[in-house]
Amino acid sequence: MDDGEGMETAAAELERLQIEILHKISILESSFLPQNSSAAPSPSLPVDENETVTRLSTILQSGGVNDFCFKRVATDYYDWPLESRRDVLGASSVDHLCKSIVLVNTQAASNILDCSDPNNSKYYVVVVQYTARFNAEAVKQFLYSLNEGKIPKKRFNLRLAPEETSIKLTGFEHNGVTCIGMKTNIPVILDEAITKLKPDFFWLGGGEIDLKLGVRTSEFLEFVKPFIVPCS
Repeated sequence: MDDGEGMETAAAELERLQIEILHKISILESSFLPQNSSAAPSPSLPVDENETVTRLSTILQSGGVNDFCFKRVATDYYDWPLESRRDVLGASSVDHLCKSIVLVNTQAASNILDCSDPNNSKYYVVVVQYTARFNAEAVKQFLYSLNEGKIPKKRFNLRLAPEETSIKLTGFEHNGVTCIGMKTNIPVILDEAITKLKPDFFWLGGGEIDLKLGVRTSEFLEFVKPFIVPCS
């Protein structure tokens, strides 16, 4: 075999190795993506500085919150298991994935129509973990105690608010609800378990269905000043 043939053989072998390496890299990359979603080509999608991101960022920063970020996710995000959602957001665990739900007190007195009294509001926003089971009875007991027993316990019955009511009060659609920048100043209840997460940085809705907000827990508490209730 002359030198020319030797060089061609070496080049062919090098090309084969390069292709093999690229194939292995591709397999490794795909293993970090949600297994049931071919629509997510990368761990997260670029966040466009749209009106929602700009508005909520301004609200957070004006309230002294600086450690936060927004991430855009794929349209089928809510079809994914929690483990895949964790991975795409870069969350520390599935326990760090939270949601904001609007509750209505169906047994409030007839003169309680709005959120003007946070201790006895018609509506509340509760932030809980996806991995937790919300305990409405715990919130009922908390509100009864908060009002020092002056309001009969039967006057507290928290239920999930109708979707149209939630949209009207918050300005956010289902799966996009966040307790930042709501149309109505609804009192916020945060499950105590979230305050114990390590590291103290959790994720919740970002104002749009495919937009998520990550925020430092300590800064969130200082800004939002929620009622902290063990309700899961």
